[in-house]
Amino acid sequence: MRDRVMQNRGTVVRGVIVGGLVVALTGVAPVLAAQAPAPAPPPAAVAPSETDGPKLPADYVIGVADALDVRFWGHDNMTSTVVVRPDGRISLPLLNDVEVAGLTPDQLRDRLTTAGAKFFTDAPAFVTVREINSRQVFVTGMVANPGSFPLGGGMRVLQLIALAGGLNEYANRSKISVIRDEGSKQVRLPFNYDQIRNGRNLEQNIELRPGDTVLVP
Repeated sequence: MRDRVMQNRGTVVRGVIVGGLVVALTGVAPVLAAQAPAPAPPPAAVAPSETDGPKLPADYVIGVADALDVRFWGHDNMTSTVVVRPDGRISLPLLNDVEVAGLTPDQLRDRLTTAGAKFFTDAPAFVTVREINSRQVFVTGMVANPGSFPLGGGMRVLQLIALAGGLNEYANRSKISVIRDEGSKQVRLPFNYDQIRNGRNLEQNIELRPGDTVLVP
């Protein structure tokens, strides 16, 4: 009889211990789950070529002779490198001619995504500007290498003169000017090379715009 009582007590004790462990583990599980890191979201569908190409000026719009990379996500057969024609259009598979001149890359991306939706779903378009050839500035007159030059972001008169090889010996340094189209008329903006070199009247060293011509007499 005594042995049976002791056996029953042992069973009760083991039951209490096991039950306590279950309760304890049940309380720990939510804590561990809360501390576990959330699964990483799937990577976004970003075309690698979106990060390529030259740095674009803040006011950039696509122009004639610019080279563009166009692709549709998941459709490699639609990937094209195209040059904007003189009529401001490009030609793409399925979409044929698309008007692009005057659009920003984002605006063109939205236009192509909408047009491509007629042929496939869930395939956003990506546009990368490969070369900027539409933004040109010109320098003429008494410089080492007169001609046209691509307009980089933030380029100023002094930088353009340097790109043109500098002034010739007989250049009139005080009578340099920038010829700029302002709507239907042209304006002449003075530039005194020696003043700029000596740190005076630095506001003359203006930021150039597409189509500007630096004239060095």
